[in-house]
Amino acid sequence: MEWFLNVVLVLVMGLLLVVKGSMIQLNGNGYDGIVIAINPSVLEDEKLIQKTKEMVTEASTVLFHATNKRAYFRNVSILIPMTWTSKPEYLIPKLESYEQADVIVADPYLKYGNDPYTLQYGQCGEKGRYIHFTPNFLLGDNLNIYGPRGKVFVHEWAHLRWGVFDEYNLDQPFYITRQNTIEATRCSRNIAGVNRVLKCSNKSCAIKMCKTNRKTGMYEAKCQFIPEKSQSAKASIMFMQSLDSVVEFCTKKTHNPDAPNLQNKMCNHRSTWEIIMASEDFRNLSSMRRTHSPPPPMFSLLKTQERIICLVLDKSGSMSTVRKLFISLNSSQAAKLYLIQIVEKGSWVGMVTFDNVAKIQNNLTQIIHENATQEIIRNLPKNADGGTSICGGLKAGFQVITQSSRSTSGSEIVLLTDGEDHDISTCFNEVKQSGAVIHTVALGPDAAKELEKLSIMTGGYKVTSSANMNNFIDAFSRMKSRSGNLFQQAIQLESKGSTLKFKEWMNGTVVVDSTVGNDTFFVITWTQSIPKIYLQDPKGKEYHNADFSTDKDNNKAARLQIPDPAETGNWIYKLRNENNSPEDIALTVTTRAKSPVVLPVIATVHVSQSTGHFPNPMTIYAQVSQGFLPVLGVDVMAIIETESGLQETLELWDNGAGADTIKNDGIYSRYFTSYHENGRYSLKVRVQARNKTARLGMRSQQSRAMYVPGYVEHGEIKLNPPRPGVKNNEMEVKLEDFNRITTGDSFVMSGVPSKPIPDKFPPGKITDLEARFQANHILLSWTATGNDLDKGKASGTLPLSFYFSLPSQLLSPLLFHTQFLSSASSK
Repeated sequence: MEWFLNVVLVLVMGLLLVVKGSMIQLNGNGYDGIVIAINPSVLEDEKLIQKTKEMVTEASTVLFHATNKRAYFRNVSILIPMTWTSKPEYLIPKLESYEQADVIVADPYLKYGNDPYTLQYGQCGEKGRYIHFTPNFLLGDNLNIYGPRGKVFVHEWAHLRWGVFDEYNLDQPFYITRQNTIEATRCSRNIAGVNRVLKCSNKSCAIKMCKTNRKTGMYEAKCQFIPEKSQSAKASIMFMQSLDSVVEFCTKKTHNPDAPNLQNKMCNHRSTWEIIMASEDFRNLSSMRRTHSPPPPMFSLLKTQERIICLVLDKSGSMSTVRKLFISLNSSQAAKLYLIQIVEKGSWVGMVTFDNVAKIQNNLTQIIHENATQEIIRNLPKNADGGTSICGGLKAGFQVITQSSRSTSGSEIVLLTDGEDHDISTCFNEVKQSGAVIHTVALGPDAAKELEKLSIMTGGYKVTSSANMNNFIDAFSRMKSRSGNLFQQAIQLESKGSTLKFKEWMNGTVVVDSTVGNDTFFVITWTQSIPKIYLQDPKGKEYHNADFSTDKDNNKAARLQIPDPAETGNWIYKLRNENNSPEDIALTVTTRAKSPVVLPVIATVHVSQSTGHFPNPMTIYAQVSQGFLPVLGVDVMAIIETESGLQETLELWDNGAGADTIKNDGIYSRYFTSYHENGRYSLKVRVQARNKTARLGMRSQQSRAMYVPGYVEHGEIKLNPPRPGVKNNEMEVKLEDFNRITTGDSFVMSGVPSKPIPDKFPPGKITDLEARFQANHILLSWTATGNDLDKGKASGTLPLSFYFSLPSQLLSPLLFHTQFLSSASSK
């Protein structure tokens, strides 16, 4: 296979900060493959398992009737942490993992409540990422607050599976109708209740009538809608699932299209049931009309095992050109970095090399100390010859695992190859039966499509790497444990490379923040001769060439391990090319969390779909978080590159406009429309917090079951305990500066015309137009749209804010808003 020079790294990530590979399938009318995973930090409590079973069983019946007998939950796996006591009924997982679970059970980060929610940041109809329940929610008595747990699960399932949104709005609980009356934001309008102001202290609440603001015509800010306990309305589950009468979703007939909620905003005022029925689940699915109730769900209890990895490395003759031999050396160096810096301590690792025949180089060895790592490193391939038998390599990898009396179920194969083997499909069935997860590293643009199928069918990562050393390292850096234990995982702080002329410098700063600093490595690579190295820690200590160790078998890399913990602050580096000819020099910095108590800041990236066709845009999402809380005020830059090396940088925004669903939720988003050619596009994200602008925000109030303040029973208001509040000084905690690098999903484009590429993307839709009074004027404001969706500047765009000198008492605020929405959009 001919090598093309401009191949890019393509990586598909795994959770909380990755591309999530759900295994859910709707077979007939039953959902199979649902994974509920308990976080490894949750203390052992068998009641959690029982309560989870009860919730899902109840939810299955609720779902069955809410979907008019179209669907129920049939097969559910509960993944139990490795630290919990083993039991005979606990089975070994196959492809299931915490990072790719559909539902997670985890404590809230810090002390910000037990509201069930779904991480959902896509567009209308797009699946969510995961549902989060806390142990307190599952074990506690919260029936009056949220309603039955089974109904809560169905509320969150609708977010997760069908991409619908909440029909309430805590920020705008009321609106003015076209008849100039005040209505509660709800669906359906048939839900009855009263409007009151609750002024609560630690022990009691005072209840007062809501006053109307004479200027705006709206209720005062703290007015709330309190529903009647006894209702006749059957909809909607996405508004208030806690009501006994509510058992349906809002249909076209019962929908309230005027309510200012996220469902109307995101789904163009269509009802939740319309979106659900248009989903891939229900388009062609008939109901089980003759069945009164669904069969109970079947549960499998799985217990997380020690991590087992086998490297399966190609050394075939197709790799034997000068360029491929150089790549082979780089891949061996990247594999070495993976073993030393990325693989978690305590993991079991083996290695196979293959050409037309596979050879076991190392049986499973537990990575506890450096000697174990060096045993594997000594056998990394140093030359290339022979044919290519990928299936032979995989089968030898399975043998490494089974001959150590281990199960291939749940084990991981890291397969590195150029993909020049047309017989890969012959072992697909064996791969499926093994229960192993296959991660693939494809060398070059000619890698067979079947290679990617290995990862897709097993939920593994897919990586395409160029000859660039940074790309190799980035690829291997992504292949971390998927157990959910962030304390063990490697974190990439820097990945930077440049072609330097003689005596030219590459300078920069790497920030080691206080949440990281264990197992910190600075790795420098070059193509011909070692550069001059200068590194200074935050206290002024200097490191030079003599402080770095170089490989005896590969003198193109130097490594410095910093004693634990690395100093917090700015690490300054300067690298100078000492070669008379241009030199490719790169720096990679990895580290781990400093403490199991204080979680590190994590960045992940996700693309809306893996394949696209021009002129449909792709959406790039990056999540920046600490625990389950969003990190705000950081710079997030996506770097997208084609197979021919054309690169595009795109700043991602968390502004609630364009591709971004919700402002200040820690999800940074943009549309990508700058297509250059057909084929693979790689994605990498750089996150930087500088000048003390980063802060820890609160979780969004969207995509969660409503915390009901109370009910009206027989004319008397009976209140629930006040929702746990957050003190003003806890609302947004300032964070220190930090760096993060993460690589994301590849995507493949087709239908891109030859240049000049026509402009097929219209200006984006304005979604956040607001009208508010200022003195006797009305101020309209919105986020300006772009020329191509949210990119560029639309010609003729009006200023962000402008005034109309009209007497405010003549116009209803809503009528004024509606009157100018169309004209503002069209100019």
